[in-house]
This record gives sequence, C-alpha cells and structure tokens, in this order.
Amino acid sequence: MVKKYQLKRIGSTEIQQSQIDESRFQINYKTELNATQFEAVSSTEGAYLVIAGAGTGKTRTLVYRVARLVEMGVDPKSILLLTFTRKAANEMMNRAALLLDNRCSKINGGTFHSFANITLRKFGKAVGIDPGFTILDQGDSEDVVNLIRSRLNLAAVKKRFPTKQTIFKIFSFSVNTGIPVEEILEAEYPHFFEFADVILEIQKVYAAYKQNNNLLDYDDLLVYLNRFLNERSPAAKSFLSGIKYVMVDEYQDTNKIQAEIVRGLSYYNNNVMVVGDDSQSIYSFRGADFKNIMEFPQLFEGVKVIKLEENYRSTQEILNFANYIIEAAVEKYPKFLFTRKSGGELPAIISATNENMQSRFVVNRILELREEGVPLKEIAVLFRSSYSSFDLEIELNKANIPFIKVGGMKFIETAHVKDVLAFLRIAANPKDLVSWLRVLLLHEGIGPKTAQKILDEISVSRISIKSDPEAVVPKKYNDRILNLFILLNKLHTKESSPTEKAEQVLDYYYPLFKGKYDDFNKRKKDLDILLNITENYKTLDLLLADMALDPPRDSVVDIDSETNEDEYVTLSTIHSAKGLEWHSLFIIHAMEGFFPSGQSFDDFEALEEERRLMYVAATRARQNLYISYPMSIFDREKGMTFSKPSRFIAGIKDDLAEEWLLEE
Repeated sequence: MVKKYQLKRIGSTEIQQSQIDESRFQINYKTELNATQFEAVSSTEGAYLVIAGAGTGKTRTLVYRVARLVEMGVDPKSILLLTFTRKAANEMMNRAALLLDNRCSKINGGTFHSFANITLRKFGKAVGIDPGFTILDQGDSEDVVNLIRSRLNLAAVKKRFPTKQTIFKIFSFSVNTGIPVEEILEAEYPHFFEFADVILEIQKVYAAYKQNNNLLDYDDLLVYLNRFLNERSPAAKSFLSGIKYVMVDEYQDTNKIQAEIVRGLSYYNNNVMVVGDDSQSIYSFRGADFKNIMEFPQLFEGVKVIKLEENYRSTQEILNFANYIIEAAVEKYPKFLFTRKSGGELPAIISATNENMQSRFVVNRILELREEGVPLKEIAVLFRSSYSSFDLEIELNKANIPFIKVGGMKFIETAHVKDVLAFLRIAANPKDLVSWLRVLLLHEGIGPKTAQKILDEISVSRISIKSDPEAVVPKKYNDRILNLFILLNKLHTKESSPTEKAEQVLDYYYPLFKGKYDDFNKRKKDLDILLNITENYKTLDLLLADMALDPPRDSVVDIDSETNEDEYVTLSTIHSAKGLEWHSLFIIHAMEGFFPSGQSFDDFEALEEERRLMYVAATRARQNLYISYPMSIFDREKGMTFSKPSRFIAGIKDDLAEEWLLEE
C-alpha cells in the first residue's frame, strides 16, 4: 500500500525560530523581556511592524534585538539601525554593547541624513553627483535663496514678497512631502499665491546653483540616496547585498522619501523591522506622513504586526484615560495599554473661572507637590501652543518657582511681543532709547541712519512725546512718524488702564505687524494673549516690571544652593515633550479652539492628529495627571468669551477622571 503525504509549506520565520535553541545564547532573552518584546526580538527573518505603545520598552526591544542578531553570528556591519537623532542611535548601540560585547557598537547606526551622507560619499557617481560635495545647512540654504531673491527687482512689484526663510521652508516641505509648491502656497500662504511663478523660478535657479557648485542641502541627501537605492544600478546592488537586516525607530515620524528609502534598502533582503506608534504620529507640520505606518503592511510581503502594550511608566488610571482618548481615533492599530503598577489616582479635569485662575491653580499645586516630596524637575506643564504659557510664566516668577521653557520661545523673546512692549515702555519712560530704536525701525522709510538722527533729537529733548506732536515733529519726518508721536503722546499723557493702552498700541501696530511677518496669522494669537495678561494689572509700571524679569534660571535664588541648584519645573509644548516623562504633569488650555486648535476644525486629518497630541501629552505622566482649562477667555474682537472644554475630555465618565471646579 502506497502512503500518501500532504506537503505543507512552512514560512521561513517559523523554521528559523523552531530551530533556535535558547540555551546557546549568553543572554536569557525569555526572562529579560516580556512575551511580546521577546516575540519582536526573536523574529529576525522577514518583515515586521512593531506597534510600540507609549512607555512599553521600545528602545529596550531594539537594543536586545541588535544583541540577539550579533549573538546569532550576523556580521554587525550588515545590520542597519536608522533613528531620528544621532543621540538615539548612539544610546542604543552603547546599550547593546554593554549588554553583550563591543561587536554591537560596530553595526551601521545613525540618522537617515548621516547614513545618506556616508553612502553618497562612496556611491555618489552612480547618481551623477561628485562625492566631494559640500552640505548646506538650513542657514546656508536660506542665504543662497536670499542671493537669488535679491537679484529680482522686488521694488517694482510694489507688494510684499516672502522672506528667504519662508521660501526655503516651502521648498523643503515640498521635497519631503511630494506636495507641489503651488498647493503649499494655496493652503498655507494664500497671500503669496500670486507670486507662484516667481517662487517656482527661484526654485529652479536654486537647484541649478547647487548643481553648478557641487552643493547638497539636507533634503538633497535623502533625494539622492532614494534615487541611488531605487534605480538599482550595479553599484546599488553591490551595496544592498551587504545589508542583511534593516531596523527603523520612530517609523511614524517618517516622511514620504524616508518610507521609499526603507523600501529600497530592503528590496533584496526582505528582513526589515520598523518600530513606532501610530498613536504618536504628531509631526505632519514637518512633513511626517501618518499613512506610512498605516500602509506598511501593504508595502512589504508577509508583514507580521507585533503589538507592545505593557506599559512600564504610568499608573493604570492614567493609561485608562489615554486608552479612552485614542479609542475614538478613526484610523489606528487597536491596542490597550496596561501596567502591573498599582497605587494610582484618577486624572483630574479642572475648570477654572479664567486663565489667571488656571495659572494660580498650577502654581499652588506645584508648591504642594514639592512639599509632598516631588522634586520640581519631576513636574512639567504641557500646552498645545507656546503662547498658552505666557500668563503662567508670570505667576511662576511671582512665586519664585524656577522653570525652563522648551519648544517655542519665552513670552518676552517673541519679536512681535517685544515690538508691542516697546511702545508701552516708551509711554512709561520716554527716554528708553532701546525701545525707541525698535519702534522706529518698524516704519517704512526709516533705516538705521534716519533712526539714529531721530534718537539724537529725542536724547536732547528736542523732540518729546510730552509735547504736542504737530508742534515738535520736524516736517521732514511728518509722513513717517507723526502718527507714531500722536499715539505715544496719548499713551503718555492720558490716564487709562494698561489694557486700554495696549489696545491703542495694537490698533496702530497691526498694519506694521502684517507687513513685517509672513506668518502673521499664526503670531496674531500671541497678541490676544498679551491683551489677556494686561487684564491682571492696574498700572502700566507693574505690568512692565513683571515682563522685564530676568529669565528665571538666572534670577531666582536657589532654594537650596548646595543640592538643588538645577531644580526647575519644565514648561513645554507637547511636540517638544515627546519621548519624555515626569512624575506629575499638567496639561493646560484643554479647550476648544486651543486644543484642538481652531485651524483643525475643518480638516479631518488635522483633527485626528490633535487627538494623538492629547494621547502623547497624557502618556508623559507617571503618577499624577491634571488637565485644566479656563471657562472664559479674552478675544480681541469679541472681548471676554465663554469657552468649551476640549472635545477630547468633554463628558468623560467619572470612573476615568475626577472633575474639579475652581472659583474665586
């Protein structure tokens, strides 16, 4: 009798894993890692997408995978680890070397740009570039654009033309996203759309200039690397045959070109593992494409998705809140963060009567936490936009609480806020020549030489804002500064509140503001916030005194100079806080129009990214989480208006968060 056999094809991953005897390894991977981390580390052949939820040990997983590949006898030089910062790559390689041995430090590790630079130095000729190219940094690139821009007869245009920074930003965003320049202008800079043809001409000349002078900017590094990998020349085939394993960190932050580079790198050896979290994709403004991580399984053959869901950072109460936020996302890889940690409290949602009360609550709670033994360095305040912390900065200064601010600029360092304060400083002190110079240079037709002549006359009191402007302003300056002196005379001599004075300045300043800043639409919110702050002051002198405080780390006396000289609270935009964590965390201005931003209301994808931002913010907290919003806010056009809590926290169940109401 003939026996019949049924042949069944087994995937290479299954064969490889079934043949491996764990006792052969120096490191006991099974006991060092949780089950899903071990699955990711021991899966070596094939394509993998590791969805690593916040705080689930993503870096640890990559480090152990590097060590395991080296222990398996893989040549370290054939392992490529791509990250977004040099620091991250070095940290992983060093940790792997400490875990196993120095072979781990010999892998190819670095950023996309550094890897592109090294590769093009060797193989540039294959894509038509001289390997001796010079790299332009952002400042250099802007200067080249300015050189081309200055050759245009812009005076004849009789309209404002975008600055070198704006033009280069548009070019770079176009390269990284694949979106045509015209579409970017239409969506982001409609006031410059009429110059589309001229801007496209500048782009052509810029490209030719770089080519003629053997220059590459940061974006070119990626463009040429992508071309080299995907044209598959004999040189590229030779190069790619030496790369056996590709790993990519923070894959959710990749842009269109970077995704194509990853595809090109693994064309011959389909051994690729990308690690990331779709729920932490928050950098679309830099060109990152959320679709990259969502569509990864379609790009590669036989992709296996592995999810890391055990969190080692936060309490379950905080994770339940974060899970609730992201559960409502329309497009996602479903996951549920959990922890074995115990002893947490429910996050608190705080409704404050107004913005200043919100600031005072944060300050008082920080002082209480410090008394409870939480160091200031373990406390952070996060916000959607940099201007949201201006009022809080003033209250922290008053309470002598040192802080550093990350992401965006400190309130008094933003140029447009400095401009407005300069008017008010002159009103308080007509001899403030530094403020005078700033204000004079805002006016068309007044350059440094003319400004200096006017300053000379002010310094000897030949011209003064105390006198009738019609009588004292020389006729030769009438058309340029008479209205300025009329304003300053009124501010100096008439009794009115700081808010009324600020409103008068803004009415005068607004046309100058629109003329000076290409992105005035984005900056306008800062001026509303400044007006809001003036409401807290009865006199102009008190307002200006608070605004003129030195940066806190320079001026606050150390609480204990021997042990706490670097103790400070962190204020940060959420974008700048990604990857960080604190014991106690405040998220402020969680209200409609601020968070989510009003600009996202009519854009589904932008609104989804705002939701992911809230998830990122909440998962920075280890033990305490406070989310607050003012119930009324000042708007320059509408005055004091009632606000609504952010849609992400509105109507949340009692078992997920406690609601606190603050009243005077």
